Amino acid sequence: MTGIMFSKTLILIAGILVGIAGSATAQTTVKREPAMGAMQEGEVVLVDDGSCPKGEIKRVVGGNHIKVGGNKQIVRTQSCVPR
Repeated sequence: MTGIMFSKTLILIAGILVGIAGSATAQTTVKREPAMGAMQEGEVVLVDDGSCPKGEIKRVVGGNHIKVGGNKQIVRTQSCVPR
């Protein structure tokens, strides 16, 4: 009986870890890049606006620059990444 309980507990823990890992890597995909100041510092958004070559999508990482109301010198970055 103890072996079965251990196996069920192990499966439950593995399922929880897989769920956590899946949600941590989830990224939002939008058609237009969010307005300046609309993203949190470090937030990642995938933008499918056709500006990248075929098979790639634009990856935008939010900054926190003082020119858009932030308090640091971290600028927003954009790059094309494989889909």
